[in-house]
Amino acid sequence: MMLAAHQPVLANRITTALAAKPDGILEVVASQCGASLLEVLRQLPKGNMKLLPGLTAWGDVLMVIHTPDIVLECTGSLPGGTRGHGYFIIHGNSPIGGHIKASNCAMIALVDRPFHGRRSCSVQFLNREGNAMFKIFVRRTAERELDPAPLAMFELMLGRIASDGPSP
Repeated sequence: MMLAAHQPVLANRITTALAAKPDGILEVVASQCGASLLEVLRQLPKGNMKLLPGLTAWGDVLMVIHTPDIVLECTGSLPGGTRGHGYFIIHGNSPIGGHIKASNCAMIALVDRPFHGRRSCSVQFLNREGNAMFKIFVRRTAERELDPAPLAMFELMLGRIASDGPSP
């Protein structure tokens, strides 16, 4: 996949936009710069994004689907699933369920960055165009702090990826 972020002009626009609002909404930066979400993720400061080989189950999380028309949020556990008929089928006793077109998921990115002044940790599933299919966020406690159990799992995944070498 050839990404326009490798073009210096677009990369510079993205870097400038991120510097102006480092804790802003990444889809807004992508839209303003004429870029995909992946192109924006690749311009984040070093250490803020790593690519992940896969994810199947996780405890209580916040699932977000962000399109130009809606930001849909659902809280629950991310259950395991099975493959079938070209989909990854999420099933279990959770409000999070459904069918993910597995062949459309080109990359999974771990993102650890500020968002509106607070640390935000997410796993972002990206399609072939470099845009988000959906995102899984570490939930916040009633005190608005990152929930320690899912945060520990996120940091464990991030540590494993970091030890394997840099992300592309």
